Amino acid sequence: METRYNPQLVEKDKYQFWLNNNYFVAGQDKSKPAFSMVIPPPNVTGILHLGHAWDNTIQDIIARYKRAQGYDVLWVPGMDHAGIATQAKVDARLQSEGTNRFAIGREKFLEAAWKWKAEYADTIRQQWAKMGLALDYSRERFTLDEGLNRAVKKVFVTLYKEGLIYRGEKIINWDPKFKTALSNIEVIYRDDPGKFYYFKYNLVANSDFLVVATTRPETMFGDVCLVVNPKDKRFSKYINQKAINPANGEILPIIADEYVDISFGTGVMKCTPAHDPNDFIIGEKYHFPHPIVMHPDGTMNELAGPYNGMDRFVCREQLVAKIQSDGNLVKIEDIIHPVGHSERSDAVIEPYLSKQWFVKMRPLAEASLANQKTEQAVKFIPDRFARTFAQWMENAEDWCISRQLWWGHQIPAYYNKVTGEVLVSEEEPKNIDEYIQDEDVLDTWFSSALWPFSTLGWPDDTDDYKRYFPLDVMSNGYDIIFFWVSRMIFQSLHFTAKIPFKVSVLHGLIRDAEGRKMSKSLGNGINPMDVINKYGADALRYFLATGSTPGQDTRFIEEKVQSSGNYLNKIWNAARYILLNISEDFVPQSIDINSLNPLDLWLYAKLNATIKNVTEYMDKYEFGIASTHLYNFVYDDFCSWYLEMSKVTLQDENMSNATTLNLLYHSIKSILMMIYPFTPFIAEEIYQSLPGHKHSIMEEEYPQSIVVNNAEKYIHDVDIIIKMISDIPLL
Repeated sequence: METRYNPQLVEKDKYQFWLNNNYFVAGQDKSKPAFSMVIPPPNVTGILHLGHAWDNTIQDIIARYKRAQGYDVLWVPGMDHAGIATQAKVDARLQSEGTNRFAIGREKFLEAAWKWKAEYADTIRQQWAKMGLALDYSRERFTLDEGLNRAVKKVFVTLYKEGLIYRGEKIINWDPKFKTALSNIEVIYRDDPGKFYYFKYNLVANSDFLVVATTRPETMFGDVCLVVNPKDKRFSKYINQKAINPANGEILPIIADEYVDISFGTGVMKCTPAHDPNDFIIGEKYHFPHPIVMHPDGTMNELAGPYNGMDRFVCREQLVAKIQSDGNLVKIEDIIHPVGHSERSDAVIEPYLSKQWFVKMRPLAEASLANQKTEQAVKFIPDRFARTFAQWMENAEDWCISRQLWWGHQIPAYYNKVTGEVLVSEEEPKNIDEYIQDEDVLDTWFSSALWPFSTLGWPDDTDDYKRYFPLDVMSNGYDIIFFWVSRMIFQSLHFTAKIPFKVSVLHGLIRDAEGRKMSKSLGNGINPMDVINKYGADALRYFLATGSTPGQDTRFIEEKVQSSGNYLNKIWNAARYILLNISEDFVPQSIDINSLNPLDLWLYAKLNATIKNVTEYMDKYEFGIASTHLYNFVYDDFCSWYLEMSKVTLQDENMSNATTLNLLYHSIKSILMMIYPFTPFIAEEIYQSLPGHKHSIMEEEYPQSIVVNNAEKYIHDVDIIIKMISDIPLL
């Protein structure tokens, strides 16, 4: 061993050594019990961030721990095509090259997207290697590969035939920048400054007027009526009269409906069915038309008259000025209100009437909720997230699954060019020339919802599917319970009649040192590869795995990564001291308790108590507590006391040191095996320096706790001596 611990030198070539020896490949010994996981597939949009590093570290700890315990571990790697996000990146690249997807067409665009995928998939694999992830690359998958495409088609067609997928016109969340529909959970609401505009809608019959308040004047070109509550005595005389729209002069009927909240605003509501989900309901109820006033890019259309082609927000300003000049502006109030933004583009969402494909959620959600009351329920860690899952399922709305993109699973629906008949099929129609396929693609989460079983070969009944499904563990951040965890559960229950995974381990989000979310706008993002280059992967992994309790956020503090490196250096120096005292012909022996002196018995009892505690908390996926037990043993019991006291024995030529050396050997080996899942590189390096080592630490077994009779007495007696020594004042 080198004199100093150098993480860059220690970590060099280790990963390739593991790969060359097929240590990550599952199924080589099927006499072992199976244990399975799949990686939450990162998007092929760029480099991995610290959140990925945290998530992957947790999974790698689990994989290495279970393998050391004697399991046949399968950990499937893979990546997500990430529809909107990747298409935006490819679009930007094309623009930088002086072209765009519409100029080159769908086929050429998809070629560019696949080229992007190949490029960034290589980058992601290099980062996985840098972090030391024990992934079975022989089973790597991609959410757009041929096998997953087949699974997606089967699920879509089956749900359609069961009446659980339908096509309909509804108000959806529209991203005007990417010109695509979004589901509700792809919309981020922020409290933005805005205005309440109060306008006069003059009556046709006389000089009276009604005052209507709105935050979106540009939608007034789509007004079809005014609505008051029939119980509101202020306006009862106006019911069935007509008013003039101040935006365009159109005549609007005044109707009554109890939907209107008498206490909200002015008590008079304008109804714009194509641009508000609540107004849409009113429009449908009274059979009003649904005029759409905007183009898909957020500019006004011909219904806006002189504002045709103008950006919706510019139109807002100019329209308000025009209404004011006409004398129909009552007042403007400054407000702070929740405004929906696209999760991907950050554009302000436009509620927009559109024909889209939807999944009928109620039956699927109810089946998931019912399953959670059985013995086959998914176990959430921490368990409070079971309630979060249930609350979302109880309130789940129909899921808009179509996206107006080119990069993704194209919807397997075909329209007859003559009759318009819809054919939904896993296979192309034989007379394909008579049909045109739906141009839309599916929401990325539709395919990733199938990830736990589609990656194992489903819908075929493959050997991997039979052996490794359901998965044992799924680990991911709590922020995607709604996006991903819930969808995996209801799709798996529906198509396999099994839960997708037995345990859902949820960790928090990683924030900067001040507790702020990491973002490009704040410039506070941290590239994990930069941290690894400075401190080593092991130090970063240890910090990430031990920095918080399950389900809690953590802060990235560089000094703590450095402290992790210092801890590993402590283990390095302890191992080096032991190896310097072991002769070349040393042969480790099993521990004979009868040959141990009180100090040896104290350490041996402490060691076995540590193994017991570490194992207990590793099994509970509470890695922070597990690591604390090991840390305390290494620092306090082993290094600070036993190693120092052992120097007396080892330096006295008149004393036999065989027992001490043997105990030192077994202790450092046990320490290595317990720290190994957290920090595999340094553990491998030290392990291969031990006498009698196997080819790799990956062939070793996890230590098992041995009951030491009268352990409490040995620990108590020596602890008293240690306290007495500690209390002696330094001269």
